[in-house]
Amino acid sequence: MYSFDSKVRYSEVGADGRLSLCSVIHYMQDCSIFQSEMLGVGVRALQERGRAWLLSAWQVELYRRPELGETLKVGTWASGFKAMYGYRNFVIIDAAGDYAVKANSIWVYMNLETGRPEKVDKQLADIYQAEEPLDMETDGRKIKIPDNLMEFPSFPVRRYQIDTNGHVNNGQYIQMAEEWLPGDNDIRKLRVEYKKAAVYGDTVIPMAGGNADSVTVVLKGSEGQVYAVVQAVSGKG
Repeated sequence: MYSFDSKVRYSEVGADGRLSLCSVIHYMQDCSIFQSEMLGVGVRALQERGRAWLLSAWQVELYRRPELGETLKVGTWASGFKAMYGYRNFVIIDAAGDYAVKANSIWVYMNLETGRPEKVDKQLADIYQAEEPLDMETDGRKIKIPDNLMEFPSFPVRRYQIDTNGHVNNGQYIQMAEEWLPGDNDIRKLRVEYKKAAVYGDTVIPMAGGNADSVTVVLKGSEGQVYAVVQAVSGKG
């Protein structure tokens, strides 16, 4: 496992003084980037080869959200590769050694020149030295869309939401959806399915629905294309 230590900063907490949902995602995303950079297969190295890892799905189990000033260990490891997919686990551990967060993620290895997925080559997979998967139930990649979706006012993609791949950053979709999700402290599981990358200037139309146990937000484009599906399950789920 690759890991780094950190302390919860004021800029990372919500109104209740606890680590925000989006900050949880940012910690884990940063951890995977740090590991890849350390191994010599980071963002720039892959770009020079015309390749990139694009996130396909998150499943995040939230046991508690750490408070401002808490010391944390954020860890990640590759748990396997199959065809064009890479599988990666994450943990956020508090000072007592307890899990605050566990997560599973699915990534797609992309050929940027063709714009299509590509099989992960053995040399790259060997660099990561895959470890045993985290002991947690996995729900798969696809999220079932509820029938009772309501459409809400659209908004444009802003420049600050774009990352080094020229697309909306993974965490930004969660921030887009948060307006319709339960309060951070009520969420026990977060799932995200990424379908199509939004870029600067695109229009995002949010649609939300669900029941007492879960809320699903679909972020789609003006031509009906779905960018991402975000689902939050409450403590009752």
